[in-house]
Amino acid sequence: MSPEFLLQLYVILVISGLFLVGAEIFVPGGILGVMGAIALILAVIIGFPALSPKFGPTGGLISAVSIVVLVGVVMVLWIKIFPRTSLGKRMTVSVDLHDSKATEDGLEELLNKTGETLSELRPSGFALIEGRRTDVVTEGEMISKGETVKVMEIEGNRVVVAKS
Repeated sequence: MSPEFLLQLYVILVISGLFLVGAEIFVPGGILGVMGAIALILAVIIGFPALSPKFGPTGGLISAVSIVVLVGVVMVLWIKIFPRTSLGKRMTVSVDLHDSKATEDGLEELLNKTGETLSELRPSGFALIEGRRTDVVTEGEMISKGETVKVMEIEGNRVVVAKS
C-alpha cells in the first residue's frame, strides 16, 4: 500500500474513532464506543508505517501518544460543548428534579376511606375514593367493577384495597 493511502486511512480512522468515542457519551449501549476504540487502535497500528516516511521511526509512537491525548481532549470538549448545541439540548435533561417527590400527595388521607371500583381489579385497577380517581391494588383477590372497596393500606404510591 502506498504511504499516501495509509496516511489518508490513518486520518479517517482517527477522526471517526474520536467521533464515535464522543458519541458514546450520549448514546448508551457501548457499541459506538467499542467501534471508536477499534478505529483508534487501528489508527495507532497504521500510524507506524503511515507516519514513518515523514517523521522517522518515532512517528508511530508520537501518533499513539497524540491519539490518547486527543481522546481526552475531545471527550472534555464533547461534554462541555455538545450539551449547549440545539441537538444536545434536545438529548439532555435540563430540568432539576432535586425538589421532586416520588410519591403522590394526599394519598395518606385515603386510608380507611371507602369508594367504588371504576374497573375490574385483577388485582390492580382504578377506584373512585373520596371523589378522586385512584390507581389501586388488592391483596390478590379479584374485585368486579362497581363494587365498594375500603382502603386498607398505603405504601408510597401503592394503595391497597379490599372489598367492604
